[in-house]
Amino acid sequence: MARPREFDEEAVLDVAREQFWTKGYAGTSMDAIAAATGLGKGSLYGAFGGKKQLFLRIFDTYCARIADAMASGLTGPDDQAYARLCAHIRAAAAGVAADKRHHGCLLAKGAAELSEHDPDVAVRARRTLEGIATTLAEDIRAAQRHSDLDPAADADQLATLVVTVLRGIEALGKAGIDADRLESVAETAIGLLPRTGKARDLAMPTGSVF
Repeated sequence: MARPREFDEEAVLDVAREQFWTKGYAGTSMDAIAAATGLGKGSLYGAFGGKKQLFLRIFDTYCARIADAMASGLTGPDDQAYARLCAHIRAAAAGVAADKRHHGCLLAKGAAELSEHDPDVAVRARRTLEGIATTLAEDIRAAQRHSDLDPAADADQLATLVVTVLRGIEALGKAGIDADRLESVAETAIGLLPRTGKARDLAMPTGSVF
């Protein structure tokens, strides 16, 4: 009978995620993860498989959390859809500005490093970004139903534009662009959305920025 594991699997995954996030896939070794967790390599391989299997498990979990957070933050009644969209864009910029380590997003980092050569990562990254765009498009359609955004606008194209802006804000943040400029980009993006009259007041900042 197999012996039960004598370590906290989630804690090990947290440590491994930090290694991949900080040093990248190429810069992380199973030896380094073993040293950081205090486990033998045999235990790591037995529990998680090789380095790629471990990374994919961490990457999948991270992507799922992003998708769940997006769905939670952007789902609700139509009359609040535009406010949710504005809050999401502002919150994304504020989160990047608060990342003083320029840690960035594991989805973006993993895709940038690996997707060109690793179809498994490429498929996961594309699927996650498409899911994010779908969630945004659903919120945009809700805002259109409430006449806060122009109903003639293409919701899917607008959603892709928002994803592109948010990815760009993250890239600027990693390059050290200051918080005021990141906030300005977010407000400019909001201002460029095809609004109807009653959406204009919602698009203006209200003091504290998320």
